[in-house]
Amino acid sequence: MRAMRIGLILCAAAVAFGQMAPEFDVASIKLSTAAPGAGSGIDTDIGKIHAHNVTLKRCIRGAYDIPEPRILGGPKWVDEERYDIDAKAPGPAGEHALMAMLQQLLAERFRLAFHRETRPLPGYAIVVGKNGLLARPSQANGASRSNSSLRSIEAVGCSMACLAMKVSEVLQVPVADATGVEGRFDFKMEWVPDDLQTAVGTALEEQLGLKLEGRKVPTEVIVIDRAEKATIN
Repeated sequence: MRAMRIGLILCAAAVAFGQMAPEFDVASIKLSTAAPGAGSGIDTDIGKIHAHNVTLKRCIRGAYDIPEPRILGGPKWVDEERYDIDAKAPGPAGEHALMAMLQQLLAERFRLAFHRETRPLPGYAIVVGKNGLLARPSQANGASRSNSSLRSIEAVGCSMACLAMKVSEVLQVPVADATGVEGRFDFKMEWVPDDLQTAVGTALEEQLGLKLEGRKVPTEVIVIDRAEKATIN
């Protein structure tokens, strides 16, 4: 009887652990062959993700919903070596569940370990401009994808928090969403990258009805304690 009870407890623990650490059914990681300067991003659909030309730091950004400038530490290659990742969940899964599976994938295939800290960092907040929001509400029915480069940000099904992260990646400083706007939007924002901060700020205001405000606020950061180059398959 006691052995049976112990077995039931272990089974329950295994089920609970599986719920806490969901995994992809299949996942492929390959070194990217994209040309230097090519766009990168993580696209999601029901039950699957496709990450193209991404660094480990970009994957951490997506998996843990934190801008890349707030991911610190680790070996130099985490911000340089680029991968293509295709992964499929064992069944229908939304974006939140897919990102939880991506966390598990990074821990297993990149041996990623980190801790969190809060630090005051100079950066920007995105706020709604005086003429109101110009971005179009998304009709993507749950799908989400975004790409950024030194000349543009293009997104489908993107929240204001997602936009803040993309702007943060381009400007390489912390950028927070202070719009108070809920929902997801489709947009393409373009600029000429002469003075990048000015160009992006102008594009935000003229094309999306948003503004950048300089701020220094306590900011949560991820500090990488360990990372290994991924096993390729």
